[in-house]
Amino acid sequence: MREPAPRAFRAAADGLAGHVTAAGCAGHVLDYDDTFAPGLVHASAPVAPLALLLAAERGLTLDAVIAAYAAGFEATAALARASHPALYERGWHPTSVCGSLGAAVTAARLLELDPERERAATGLAMLRAGGLQAAFGTHGKALQVGLAAATGLDAARLAAAGARIAPEDLAQGFETAYGATWATAGSEPAIRDNWIKAHPCCLLTHAAIDAADELRASDRVPTGELVVRVHPTARRAAPHDDAPDGLAAKFSIPYTTAYTLLHGPPDVESFAAPDAAARSLAAERIRVRTDPALLETETRIEAAGEVVAAVRHARGSPQHPMDRAALVRKIEQLAPGLSHGLDDLEAPAAGLATTAGLL
Repeated sequence: MREPAPRAFRAAADGLAGHVTAAGCAGHVLDYDDTFAPGLVHASAPVAPLALLLAAERGLTLDAVIAAYAAGFEATAALARASHPALYERGWHPTSVCGSLGAAVTAARLLELDPERERAATGLAMLRAGGLQAAFGTHGKALQVGLAAATGLDAARLAAAGARIAPEDLAQGFETAYGATWATAGSEPAIRDNWIKAHPCCLLTHAAIDAADELRASDRVPTGELVVRVHPTARRAAPHDDAPDGLAAKFSIPYTTAYTLLHGPPDVESFAAPDAAARSLAAERIRVRTDPALLETETRIEAAGEVVAAVRHARGSPQHPMDRAALVRKIEQLAPGLSHGLDDLEAPAAGLATTAGLL
């Protein structure tokens, strides 16, 4: 946990809830975690760390972790899919809003709550669901994901202790307040549409990065102004034109495009501090324009009115997945030694949590 946001949570951690909050924050802080594109939600970060830590506390094995994580992932993704793009358009952060309810499902499974109490847990989580899009490009984005994980844990514990409120009693008010649509997991697994990120920054910069990389590889980068054309949702998710710090850089289409044209696609260390040459190129020559006819994750780069590079499905998407070797490299880069952490699902969850530095 080298990043300031999870370190702050870890320093203030008090018991299991504190560790869950810190781990949820750490899972999202690099913006390198997987994304369920149909709901633009990071469905793993609020639930996977909670599943591992709660299972470890209860002396359970990794197969229990996977089962609880899957249930929470699917609950998060279903609500996000049904509520997209309304949550985004109202300024909410879908990961924090929907992840609170998904985390409640995860915790309920590990606490072995009956269906009625699990439903109560999701209702209780609705009372504290939240998270603002305005936090994008600040420490607040990852912090609110950690808080969503803790909200789910607290809700499940309250339900286990006897607190009762049915989600159906709150659904109409929830939909009115958030612009959301209440939904539960369906029969078609959402995991099939999950996106494993190839770049450690906002998902809706990825097509621009890949298009810029294609242009750079062609050795035909135009000398004049470049227009990066994206869907309006992409512009809303990545609103920064300048990159005064590394966090803002992750949410800047001009900056990530410029950086890639100069140096190739960014990696984790690329966002330690902004690159002066990339900032200058972005300010002088790169303009972002929106086109609602594009896919939310699609990008075209134009010069003098002509398309010079286009990416419909960026690397890492379900339509253009990374191969196994690339996935293993990513795991080893982020968490050395954990690429085989799930080989034995009968192993104690506490062992993996300790190896991952969460305990």
